[in-house]
Amino acid sequence: MADDLLKFVSIDQKMPDKRAAKERAEDFSEVYARYNVDGAREQSSRCSQCGVPFCQIHCPLGNNIPDWLRLTAEGRLQEAYEISSATNNMPEICGRICPQDRLCEGNCVIEKDFDSVTIGSVEKFITDNAWDQGWIKPITPRKELDESVGIIGAGPAGLAAAEELRKAGFQVHVYDRHDRAGGLLIYGIPGFKLEKDVVGRRTGRLEQSGITFHLDFEVGGEAGLAELREKHDAVLIATGVYRARGLKVPGVGLGNIREALDYLIASNRQGLGDTVPEFENGALDANGKNVVVIGGGDTAMDCVRTAVRQGAKSVKCLYRRDRANMPGSVREVQNAEEEGVEFVWLSGPEAFLGVKDVEAVRAYEMRLGAPDATGRQAPEPVPESSFTLDCDLAVMALGFEPEDLPALFGAPELRVTRWGTVTVNHSTMMTNLDGVFAAGDIVRGASLVVWAIRDGRDAAAQIKQFLRARASVAA
Repeated sequence: MADDLLKFVSIDQKMPDKRAAKERAEDFSEVYARYNVDGAREQSSRCSQCGVPFCQIHCPLGNNIPDWLRLTAEGRLQEAYEISSATNNMPEICGRICPQDRLCEGNCVIEKDFDSVTIGSVEKFITDNAWDQGWIKPITPRKELDESVGIIGAGPAGLAAAEELRKAGFQVHVYDRHDRAGGLLIYGIPGFKLEKDVVGRRTGRLEQSGITFHLDFEVGGEAGLAELREKHDAVLIATGVYRARGLKVPGVGLGNIREALDYLIASNRQGLGDTVPEFENGALDANGKNVVVIGGGDTAMDCVRTAVRQGAKSVKCLYRRDRANMPGSVREVQNAEEEGVEFVWLSGPEAFLGVKDVEAVRAYEMRLGAPDATGRQAPEPVPESSFTLDCDLAVMALGFEPEDLPALFGAPELRVTRWGTVTVNHSTMMTNLDGVFAAGDIVRGASLVVWAIRDGRDAAAQIKQFLRARASVAA
C-alpha cells in the first residue's frame, strides 16, 4: 500500500547491527546480525518504487527487487520470499556476499544524501526468515522424466542448474572433486562472510529433492568426459576456475609464499573440523606472523581478514592502485581496516627476500599513468622508490585462471579459448561437443557468485530445450 513506502525522507538508512571489530576479529562468525521483522519492514519502506528500477537492471539475475521490498514493507513475507526466490536460487547467500555497493545498492536512485535502500540485508532476511518458518521445502517435480543430466562442479553455477533441472523432473547427478558440495561457497569464502551451515542447508535441500551428489569424484580420473557423456543425456561443465595467477619476481620460490586459495581452503577446512596437516604444522596458519597479502580483490580481503582472526602479528595488503580503484567491495575494505589491516596503496612487489623462507617483501611505489581505451589508468613504478616490509607469510591473491580441462578430462576434442575458458555457442551455451554445455566462471572467467547463478540458470534452460527437442524428434 502507498503509505507503506517512500519513507526514505523520514527514515534513515540503518544496516543490521554490526559486531565490534575487536569482538569479531576473534572468531569466524558473521559480522552482521539479521534484521528482525520490524527492522526489515522499516528499511524496505524506504524504497521509492521508481518507474525504472535501476537496482533490478544492475542485478545480474534481474531480481524483482522493488516488488519484494514492497511486499516486505507490507508484512507479506511469504510472498516476498516467493518473488525473491523466483529469480534467484540462493537469495540469502547473495544477500551476504554480493558486492551490493557495486550492483543493486550502488544504483539505487533515491535522492542524494538520503542513502540507498539496504537491499542485500533485506534479501538475506527474507530467505533466512523463510527457512525459520518452514516455507522452503524439497523440490517435488510434477512429473519424473527418464532423461538424466550430469553436472561437473558443485559450485554456485552447478547448483543453480541442478535445482532448475530437478524442478523440471530430470534425473540430476552432480560430480565434484571435493568432499563437500558448494565449491568456493564452502571452501573459498570465510565464515565471517558466509557461515557454512547456510550453504549446507541449501545443498541438503537439493539432496532431499532427489539430486545425487558424487563427491571426491575427479573427472578425468574415476571417469572421463566421454564416460559421463555415455552415462547421461546431457552434461554441464561448471567447474569454475581454480588455477592461481602467478607472479614473476625474484625470490618467488622461497618457502611460506602461498596461493590465496590454498590458504583459504586450509582455514575453512580447519573451521569445519577437518584435520589439515599444513595448518597444524603452522605452514598455513598466520598466528604470530607478519603477513603480506598481494592483491586487491575480494579474495585478498578474505585473506587479510582471515589472517587477523588467526592471530597474525601484523597484516598488510599490498595493492598497485589506490583506494578508488580497488576492485574489492568498499564495505569489505572498511571492515578490514576496522579489524586492523594496513593497506599499502599504490605499491607493487619487486622481490621476495630470504634464505630458505621469505623474510621480507621488497616493494616499490607506483603511480597511475594515462588512461587506456577503457578509461582505466595503468599503474607504473616510481623510479628509486623501493621499501621493505617484514614478512613471514606472503599470500598471493592475484586472481584465478582456468585449468587445462581438455587434458584434465581426457577430452582433447573439447574446444577452449586462448585463455583456457571453454568455448560455447552463447545462444545455446553448448560446447563444440553435442549435448555438452558449459556455464559460470569456466566460460566467462573469474567473476561473481551472482553471475555464476545466472549462468547456471540460463544453462539449465538451454539443456531443457535441447532434451525436449531431442525427445520430440525421437518420438
